[in-house]
Amino acid sequence: MRFIKMQGTGNDYVYVDAFREKVENPAVLAEKISHRRFGVGADGLILIKPSPGMDAEMEMYNADGSRSEMCGNGLRCVAKYVHDTYAPGKADFRFLTGAGLREAHIVRRDEAGRAEQVQLDMGVPIFKGLDIPTTFNEPEVFRKTIEVGGRKLEFSSVSMGNPHCVIYVGDVKNFPVEQIGPLIEHHAWFPRRVNVEFVQVLSPSEAIQRTWERGSGETWACGTGAAAVSVVGRKLGVTGDRLTIHLTGGDLLLEYSGEGSVKMTGNAVEVFRGEFSAS
Repeated sequence: MRFIKMQGTGNDYVYVDAFREKVENPAVLAEKISHRRFGVGADGLILIKPSPGMDAEMEMYNADGSRSEMCGNGLRCVAKYVHDTYAPGKADFRFLTGAGLREAHIVRRDEAGRAEQVQLDMGVPIFKGLDIPTTFNEPEVFRKTIEVGGRKLEFSSVSMGNPHCVIYVGDVKNFPVEQIGPLIEHHAWFPRRVNVEFVQVLSPSEAIQRTWERGSGETWACGTGAAAVSVVGRKLGVTGDRLTIHLTGGDLLLEYSGEGSVKMTGNAVEVFRGEFSAS
């Protein structure tokens, strides 16, 4: 089976072109191929599939084989691959994801005409507690307190097609993400588990983010998580309409006016190609 390894701000996935390749059991394959010692090594597996009326469909699996609805960094790489392989020079794309329709715009190309920076419409955030989902039957889940690992932490939760829990901290570099992240991911308040963003605000237009992703652990970047951070910050008055977020793997630009959808701009990079035996 042929594959492509790509990354967006260090959030790396193995991609399979399902226009050309057949994958029998993607959940099992995801766990095998994502292993960083015995596989290719990645945060998960993404299938790029045909979809009527769309440029392609993104079908996504975490490193543990569980399904995920949406990944912003992953979708930018899908846009790059479809552009470079099937539609060079095209500017705008429509993709089906587990969270519904998402649109992509090629912002910049290299000298060879390959896409290298992509803007995504990340969709409209979901605020209702039961729809995120959380166990809170409330119109929004802001400034709640959770106690885990001997700490009381204030959090806010939204969905960007997948559930997020945003927590502001004073020193994100030294915060025990690997200890606290999984405790919140599996907390009873989040019936489908949750992605957890730990955020240090530097100014109204700049923040640092670390993310504990459900099913993958700490990753170098999380695009839907960055979108959730921009939404929560804007709603709480902590950050403004335009927010540059520094992640371990690089920077993302988020734009959110407080209404409507979230725009995200970042890179998309092909790392290498290869073949993998799924047996």
